[in-house]
Amino acid sequence: MTRTAKGTTLYLALWRTTREAQRIAEADIAASGLCLTDFAVLEALLNAGPQRLSTIAEKVMLTSGSMTTAVDRLAARDLVRRTPDESDARARVIELTDAGRALIKPVFAAHESALDAAFAGLNDDERASLLTLLLKARTELRAQG
Repeated sequence: MTRTAKGTTLYLALWRTTREAQRIAEADIAASGLCLTDFAVLEALLNAGPQRLSTIAEKVMLTSGSMTTAVDRLAARDLVRRTPDESDARARVIELTDAGRALIKPVFAAHESALDAAFAGLNDDERASLLTLLLKARTELRAQG
């Protein structure tokens, strides 16, 4: 008979696994010369296109103040630009410049390869199962408030 894993056991296994994956991801990003925040903003723009600052902040889990600082830093390097939001004159949309796209495309491709290698011990079915279970757990945790 199989014993059900306790919540504390699941939490610790998830936390430790996340820490290891984060260590690998952060080392890979650091090797690119970008800080984690700048990478996250550029990646969000690369993969989802131009977005409002608040939308990006929510995706990359930054406060609006930290997000503004990151966008200022990236704009000073001509990697992103702010444009007026056509649906709300008070808001700005952040988009990649050509220089930003040229920088993040190869960096993201290398990062994607590094993370694929990090999870190479899992076959395709195991990866799909793990993703399904993680998304289900996240949904349940969010529902608990």
